[in-house]
Amino acid sequence: MNKHIFKYDQEFKLESGESLPGFQLTYHTAGTLNERGDNVIWVCHALTANSDVSEWWTGLYGKGKPLNPEKHFIVCANILGSCYGSTGALSTNPNTNDPFYHSFPVFTIRDIVSALDTLRISLGINKIHTLIGGSLGGQQVLEWAIHKPDLMSKLIPVATNAQHSPWGIAFNESQRMAIQVDPTWKNNSPDAGIEGMKAARSIALLSYRDYKTYHRSQREETNDQFDNFKASSYQVYQGDKLANRFDAFSYWYLSKAMDSHNVGRGRGSVKEALSQIKAETLIVSINTDNLFPVKEQVLLFNHIQNAHLEIIESGYGHDGFLTETEKLTPILNDFIRQESKQQNLKEEIAA
Repeated sequence: MNKHIFKYDQEFKLESGESLPGFQLTYHTAGTLNERGDNVIWVCHALTANSDVSEWWTGLYGKGKPLNPEKHFIVCANILGSCYGSTGALSTNPNTNDPFYHSFPVFTIRDIVSALDTLRISLGINKIHTLIGGSLGGQQVLEWAIHKPDLMSKLIPVATNAQHSPWGIAFNESQRMAIQVDPTWKNNSPDAGIEGMKAARSIALLSYRDYKTYHRSQREETNDQFDNFKASSYQVYQGDKLANRFDAFSYWYLSKAMDSHNVGRGRGSVKEALSQIKAETLIVSINTDNLFPVKEQVLLFNHIQNAHLEIIESGYGHDGFLTETEKLTPILNDFIRQESKQQNLKEEIAA
């Protein structure tokens, strides 16, 4: 995929009433936009991912895969507040010439989508064939489809919800509490709160996986262990691994954005908001997902007009949306290609 940078130099108003003095988004593209401009697949990434979808959704990217650059123009943008080249708390505030740090304004999923749509307009994209994303990425997908219902033909929200649940918010707040008790969190420095973020990641993993996942992969092979358990070292390893590529500010602000997600805000109700979606929608659920349980996808299915529901069996809990690519590939391929066949038939009849 090819890396690009988009800069927006005007005041960018946020849902909270605050604003940013412009912003930057790093984004990746692959493939070529066709003459009709109708072969765009836009991917919205999850909490700690970047804009190079070929790195973190490898099983879905490439020839014969749903994200096929030989057939589609694929776009994925690093979202507002993330640390992979887009404007966030560690960016320089042009008004002070110092990093924002803790003064960075709180933003919402709607603000993220508004920034993405600004990028979309700058690229001259007037139609998105398929908009896809999982988890926090799926929240963006739903919000964008309600905000611009005529923009996309197909929608694939994966392991996500219409409103972030009290359960999900509680997990996120627990993670932020872990960051807060790190005494360095109050500092204005890039590594502020990093040890707290390691603990936050450990908490998050418990919501991403489930009992059976840990029993299968982290169980001791003997009865002799009384300390230094595999499960313990695994949690530490995952915390260290994230700390090598992410920062506590991005983690804090993006978890806040996830908490803000509620498509019904200002639209009457969640049900009324979902009814505004016009795109044909494939909702994908993971049967063992404890963070975004199946009933949340069933709600989407019941209130989006032209919706289909697929439930994937997985032993990986919420992380199944990233790991079960072999199961996802044929389902997504069929859904994405279906309209192309119909479009070809229309063109043959018109000719």
